[in-house]
Amino acid sequence: MSFKKGLAMEYISGIVERITYQNEENGFCVIKIRSKGFSELVSVVGNLAAVNVGSAIRLKGEWKMDSKYGKQFVAIDYRETVPATVAGIEKYLGSGLIKGIGPVYAKKIVKQFQKDTLRIIEEEPDKLIQVDGIGKKRVEMIKKAWQEQKEIKNVMLFLQSNGVSTAYAVKIYKTYGNESIEIVKSNPYRLADDIWGIGFKTADKIARHMGFDANSYERCRSGIVYVLNELSNEGHCYATKEQIFAYAEKMLEIGKERIEEVLQQMIKEKTVILEKEDAIFLPPFYYSEVGVARRIKEILSVERKYQRADVGKIIEKIERDENIVYDQVQKEAIQRAVQSKVMVLTGGPGTGKTTTTLAMIKVFQRLGAKVLLAAPTGRAAKRMSEATGMESKTIHRLLEYKPVEGYKKNEENPLECDVLIIDESSMVDILLMYNLLKAVSNETVIILVGDVDQLPSVGAGNVLKDMIESGVVNVVKLTRIFRQAQGSAIITNAHRINKGDFPELKGGKNSDFFFIEEEEPSKIVEIIRELCKTRLPQYYKIDAVNDIQVLCPMQRGETGTANLNAVLQEALNPSEISIKYGGISYKLGDKVMQVKNNYDKNVFNGDIGRITRMDMEDRTLTINFDGNEVSYDATELDEVVLAYATTVHKSQGSEYKIVIAPFTTQHYMMLQRNLLYTCITRAKKIMILVGTKKAIGMAVRNNKIIKRNTKLAERLLDVTA
Repeated sequence: MSFKKGLAMEYISGIVERITYQNEENGFCVIKIRSKGFSELVSVVGNLAAVNVGSAIRLKGEWKMDSKYGKQFVAIDYRETVPATVAGIEKYLGSGLIKGIGPVYAKKIVKQFQKDTLRIIEEEPDKLIQVDGIGKKRVEMIKKAWQEQKEIKNVMLFLQSNGVSTAYAVKIYKTYGNESIEIVKSNPYRLADDIWGIGFKTADKIARHMGFDANSYERCRSGIVYVLNELSNEGHCYATKEQIFAYAEKMLEIGKERIEEVLQQMIKEKTVILEKEDAIFLPPFYYSEVGVARRIKEILSVERKYQRADVGKIIEKIERDENIVYDQVQKEAIQRAVQSKVMVLTGGPGTGKTTTTLAMIKVFQRLGAKVLLAAPTGRAAKRMSEATGMESKTIHRLLEYKPVEGYKKNEENPLECDVLIIDESSMVDILLMYNLLKAVSNETVIILVGDVDQLPSVGAGNVLKDMIESGVVNVVKLTRIFRQAQGSAIITNAHRINKGDFPELKGGKNSDFFFIEEEEPSKIVEIIRELCKTRLPQYYKIDAVNDIQVLCPMQRGETGTANLNAVLQEALNPSEISIKYGGISYKLGDKVMQVKNNYDKNVFNGDIGRITRMDMEDRTLTINFDGNEVSYDATELDEVVLAYATTVHKSQGSEYKIVIAPFTTQHYMMLQRNLLYTCITRAKKIMILVGTKKAIGMAVRNNKIIKRNTKLAERLLDVTA
């Protein structure tokens, strides 16, 4: 082979020895192949996403000299053949290509069948039972995986030929099976509707490559739905027409008239709902908003069951029996809870929300009421259980959610309780609130406990704030910081920030709040690394992974979650056992976070767990989420991310022993008062800010809360008028 530059296309063949780099997003790979005529392994770069270690491939491309990496073959096309040598077959099968065959079984199978191995798996797979250690169950797994792998490879090659990432081939195959290619050809925009993780942009890339008209109804419709979904991810329940036009024109690169035309057709088809000439809703958000307002009206219209109770006497008895004293505002909160149908209890840290909630429970129990407790996340529910000594469930578990079937607790089968108390209710979005209210009878007393000054829910809506602003439900705001909480700089600084005052940053030896001043991002990363790896574990005698949580304003940048996770994984987890997915190595012992509600597995967006087991043969791993052991296939790892560092938004409803947070002017877009306030209130024992006073000052001064498009407050006023 010639290494002269500027020549026409050349061909080389070889066996894939290793995959050095693989970008799951765009299919770009760097591989090393062993090729006849070359003493060294040949470095190949290009879109080679469907290749596996051990594959025999013929490549078309040209040579180039890279200033950093030396001589490389840049492939523009390739053809794969099955490996011919016994060693090649073993490497091919042991690469993780087939679920059920890892390096150990690959060696055994090839030893048994030699060069005939691949024909046996293809034509006579039942003979695999002759191999030591392989039983009927594993044979069936291998047969299924071999067939799937062939189909997935077809999907991969089809997508690759249409100039798009092949990272989602497995998901596409799992959704559509053998009809995958046919469905994608007929309407690639279905991918955006049907498959989590594939957005409009990916579907559009496939469609445009396949020659779909830019003005086609399918494309415009999918683009508008995408815009509405993106806005809902920012917390909006609806979009104005102007918002849709602004986003869609720019993204679709088509005229406003065509977008208006398609939008009118979507309104006719009820794909979207138009309200009052300008609010465009996706149906679930419209019906949820209307439903929440209607249910609150229905609940408020029923007579209060406990309004004649002598609450004062009961409180006095509890104070005597338990040697506790409630202040006047707490007593008022307890009194109003008993006399309300729907009530909000809000207040910052140290103001006695937990103590007051516990008193409410005791009063209701002495009145003979059955009380149920719930919270939006597993961690918040666990914390509520520890504080009250009662069982508390996630809202999804309380409502007995089952995939496909939906919520088993609903209008026909309501929750059996007299009082329902929801903690961390600022996190509850409009869809979940509607499903919750559908599952309670009109006689039930509902108490929503939460801190309205925290960040709003990750999902669409601003339910707690809207309910308070509407004025139609009773609201008690606790403001007095109790004496025992006044000694905590975490609590006093949280309140200072909430009032718009700069926090006190001088942390003494016995303080629980510290500030390390540093402007240089690379040095901030090194400080955080040392705090997590050495300084804090040695000083406080703690487990660095379980007890320390790094919270970042953003994902991107040197001090964002993506980079800090890579740094902290390397520093805190020495394990060499790992499964790679999407360019990230997930190691045994890693701290990870679920980023998608998965009702089958009973894990939800924001849940944090540890990887406790890995099966390299089956390409599966087990994650322990607070005692809930959940199994994942390697192809499902797009549902989790490393969680040594996470965003402040994702930390809502959780508390951690020690919180470290980088705050720099790099994060200027996210520097808001409620973000800094939420961050600080996540720390239970120690809070450490690393960054600049300027960035902290920017956050404290910026109290411009981004307004969410919601109509719940006005609907509540309408239905109760």
